[in-house]
Amino acid sequence: MSIRRLPSGLIDQIAAGEVVERPASALKELVENALDAGAGSVAIRLSAGGLDRIEVADDGSGMDPGEMALALERHATSKLPDDSIERIASFGFRGEALPSIGSVARFTIESRVRGSDGWRIVVDHGERVEAGPAALPPGTRVTVENLFGKVPARRKFLRSPRAEYSACLDAVRRLAMARPDVAFSLDHDGRRILSVQPSDGPTRVAALLSHELDRHGIGIDTVRDGLALTGVISLPTFNRGMADQQYLFVNRRPVKDRLLVGALRAAYRDLLARDRHPVAALFVEVPADEVDVNVHPAKTEVRFRDPAAVRGLIVGGLRAALDEAGHRSAARDQFAAPVAWQVEPVAAPAQPAAPALFAAPAARWTGGGAAVADLARDFAPAARAEPAYAPVQAFPLGVARGQVAATYIVAEAEDGLVIVDQHAAHERLVLERMRAARAGAENGGGEVARQALLLPEVVELDEPECDRLEGAARDLAALGLEIERFGPAAMLVRATPAPLGKTDVAGLLADLAAEIAELGGPLALRDRLDAVAGTIACHGSVRAGRILSVAEMNALLREMEATPRSGQCNHGRPTWVKLAHGDIEKLFGRR
Repeated sequence: MSIRRLPSGLIDQIAAGEVVERPASALKELVENALDAGAGSVAIRLSAGGLDRIEVADDGSGMDPGEMALALERHATSKLPDDSIERIASFGFRGEALPSIGSVARFTIESRVRGSDGWRIVVDHGERVEAGPAALPPGTRVTVENLFGKVPARRKFLRSPRAEYSACLDAVRRLAMARPDVAFSLDHDGRRILSVQPSDGPTRVAALLSHELDRHGIGIDTVRDGLALTGVISLPTFNRGMADQQYLFVNRRPVKDRLLVGALRAAYRDLLARDRHPVAALFVEVPADEVDVNVHPAKTEVRFRDPAAVRGLIVGGLRAALDEAGHRSAARDQFAAPVAWQVEPVAAPAQPAAPALFAAPAARWTGGGAAVADLARDFAPAARAEPAYAPVQAFPLGVARGQVAATYIVAEAEDGLVIVDQHAAHERLVLERMRAARAGAENGGGEVARQALLLPEVVELDEPECDRLEGAARDLAALGLEIERFGPAAMLVRATPAPLGKTDVAGLLADLAAEIAELGGPLALRDRLDAVAGTIACHGSVRAGRILSVAEMNALLREMEATPRSGQCNHGRPTWVKLAHGDIEKLFGRR
């Protein structure tokens, strides 16, 4: 086959394949152009998720007729005043966006410079069909209709209007977060979806993300080695099943970068289950010569000169903020619906009447102490409670009043009733003790406390599992677990971490082998130890079904209050919830 030059129309369609994958891609390019033109307000209108129509209007600097014609030519841009491509400060600089979109849709651009008349140019799938005067306020308005209408091979791969609309909304949200100083509005099929006015960064993020972040979010503001990180993240217990509310920005540019996503995930490593994801909006600021934004046609990825420093900034900054959150838990509110009864003062009856539940022994109810004692004996509850005299005002999590189902601690706080999952809470406490002990050992404070077994225990496993454990023996020793190979398919356990107490050694090693297999490739030692320590801590925790004394319950509550991240277990579940006094009153129709 001989080499030939491609026609300009086909070149534009190939370029469109790099820049315009779907309506959201075209919308992103148009909004970025509006922002780079100095717009203070951007109005967006969509029809059928952008499949039928996309319109972006701004009040930016506008273009004269000559600039509009040049903007529709390939490799023409106003975003590079010189040849310093590595110091690009705008959202983009590619000259293919407008001609590429015009090659696969009916494209109309109208623009007016302040003090001049407006002008319009229409391009229909690469062919210029109209040019002439236009009436519009200063700025630019771009309309894209029938995207891929004459390219059926591309059109059939687009998704439903609802799915395309969702992608467009996500693109607008990201750009609106990146530029809180600009007003944005979005209409879809004639319905106003989004409208935000210029504000500061935190206010804009709160307006575009879940309003519950006001109560369940943690502010981030940290600087390290010339790099800055700001934004907001959710408490670990306020999470989602999808990572669809994670917004990452580099120098105010929205990105979907694997390094940043991985750093965010690493910060929550032992705080969330693997199928749960935090809510986050993070803004990374780096010197322009320390980041390359020209590594992806759509500018959604970046390359850092020092990726380890950026990762350390994110992981360290987020972990420090999560530590400062202490025992906070973001369990969803208990929605106690008010009872539809009329609330009236209740006078004490002269003589108690037997409730319907106790109808059978009603004949024995005489109002005397002996009869009441008999009744209590016949219907003694199976639950257990012990007196606790400590003042509730002294402690955030209150004081223990009893235990329910040998699983949940019930405590009275000054502002409500606190219920604690004893296993989940103790699991977190054990992990933090192990982590603190390991940190002390790394800083020269001695070894991690361990309990030597009187008789070493032999645990039989599959040979591959033994291979994995043998390879991790040095790391496990740093956590107080001493093991060695004992034949092809067995491991010998000589000591276990002291915080675990008595534990199921065989079950522990089986779980650790599975954990190490899932961790897969090479990880930093600290990351690997944090992941494995969570599994060890789970085995050494107070199990559901264990009876605790009130003293033990209160000791657990006090340690929770003093331990970072104690509001959630190692898997991201809340360790405690609170039923406020107002909610209790609603349940009983008092409000």
